[in-house]
Amino acid sequence: MTIDTTNMCSFLQKKLFEEDGVYHHIWTVMQDDNELTAVVRSRQLHIYRNGKKVLVLAGKAAPKIIREDRLCEIVHKGLSK
Repeated sequence: MTIDTTNMCSFLQKKLFEEDGVYHHIWTVMQDDNELTAVVRSRQLHIYRNGKKVLVLAGKAAPKIIREDRLCEIVHKGLSK
């Protein structure tokens, strides 16, 4: 999966792509899941499963869970560490 990071918040880029980032484990799971797609909108990462939005990740704000999904469980586990 490739994402155009031109308009992505720099805080979110660090959290997502750096190995010690809070969301890096989500990024690695997304690479192996063919049902997931992601788009950058308003500097945030909107994640979709089979065309339905499940999660929005932002740099400084808390993640917004739109639909319950196994990806959201990973977010909960990652934030509780």
